[in-house]
Amino acid sequence: MRYISNTDNDRKEMLEAIGVRSFEELIEKIPASLQNFQLDIPAGLSEPELMHDLGATGRMNKHAADHASYLGGGVYDHYVPTVVSHLAHRGEFITSYTPYQGEASQGTLQAVYEYQTMICELTGMEFSNASMYDGASSLAEAALLAIRATGKRRIVLPATLHPEYKAVVRTYLSCLDAEIVEAPAVDWALDGKKLAALVTSETAAVVLQQPNFFGVIEDARAVSDAAKKAGALFIACVNPVSLGLLEPPGEYGADIAVGEGQPLGNPVSFGGPHFGFFTVNEELLRKIPGRIAGMTVDKAGRRSFVLTLQAREQHIRREKATSNICTNHSLCALKSAIYLSLLGPEGLRRLALLNLQNAHETHDRLLAVKGVRALTTRPFFNEFAIEIDKDPVKLKESLLKNRVLGPLALRRFFPEMKNAYLVAVTENRTKDHLERLVEAVERA
Repeated sequence: MRYISNTDNDRKEMLEAIGVRSFEELIEKIPASLQNFQLDIPAGLSEPELMHDLGATGRMNKHAADHASYLGGGVYDHYVPTVVSHLAHRGEFITSYTPYQGEASQGTLQAVYEYQTMICELTGMEFSNASMYDGASSLAEAALLAIRATGKRRIVLPATLHPEYKAVVRTYLSCLDAEIVEAPAVDWALDGKKLAALVTSETAAVVLQQPNFFGVIEDARAVSDAAKKAGALFIACVNPVSLGLLEPPGEYGADIAVGEGQPLGNPVSFGGPHFGFFTVNEELLRKIPGRIAGMTVDKAGRRSFVLTLQAREQHIRREKATSNICTNHSLCALKSAIYLSLLGPEGLRRLALLNLQNAHETHDRLLAVKGVRALTTRPFFNEFAIEIDKDPVKLKESLLKNRVLGPLALRRFFPEMKNAYLVAVTENRTKDHLERLVEAVERA
């Protein structure tokens, strides 16, 4: 084996090997302005000076630690018990990566196995993988799985799906001969009659978000029935906290259930890193993307944990893999397992009830303000869409003055919705937060 050194002779040999005489010849196609420049790097700072500057920069941010956040749209300001980070950040977990060598990774593999078990119990599905990047990529991978499993190319997305999730699905399918059809909405929910006409024998899968992007609770069973009638797979994209109250996807016939796991014990963190959960029924187990941890026994009969059901090339040989996913957000998934262990089934139900109660109280208080109206009377969980007939600039200034973040302006995704907002309410919102929100909207 030959080692490369920095001697002139070695450099000459390497240049000759790639067919050039000098380093200058190698880079001659690069414009001179890019070859000759100086980095404008300021003088170094002492550690106290650096910490002072970083602190000053950090204080410029408006964050949920000192503002009441009514932002949602897929990422939510839930309370994360301190013990979650204390346990998850132990050295055994924070440095863990791909546990291919089971004999050296029993702790990591067991944590993944426990996570999978809890996610299956939460969703009512039969099998879970070891987590994915986020909710959007989980949904895109579900669409890919449906195409592989059925041999069909048509994916039906609801108009009420998160716009960013739509964009990710379209990106993932852009290099395939796939057809993406958008099912229209009526009164901020999926139009069941028009959906039925779009789901044909050529449909690989029908997607439903529950609750949908606008916070509305959809008729999931009707969508499931329409998909089954046409021989298509049904993909449910769900808010995990809502499953403390709402029917789990496994009970209304989902073949694949995915979602964003951030609400389960992970902070907002500027939008990431988070993790996506991915579950399937037994028929699709062999086609699931990502890793799966299983439980077995060793030669001595002791309980052991291993990666199972997939060849290693799924993760290291991209050209032979059935999926684009080659790693997973294990640490974030671990936090969710700790979080779910702390709450338990009854705790999760109480958490969901508190979200529901706070959201409906906020909804009623806002509707009592002049110039505020509901966009729909349909049922919702902890997020709802309203119209605020106020100047958007003055409204934003008033909200920030009262130390309130959000609500989310829907014109960001739908330019025609100039005065529509999406309000997200969690257990973290207090009576004081509500008063500040209402006062800010009134004053605007």
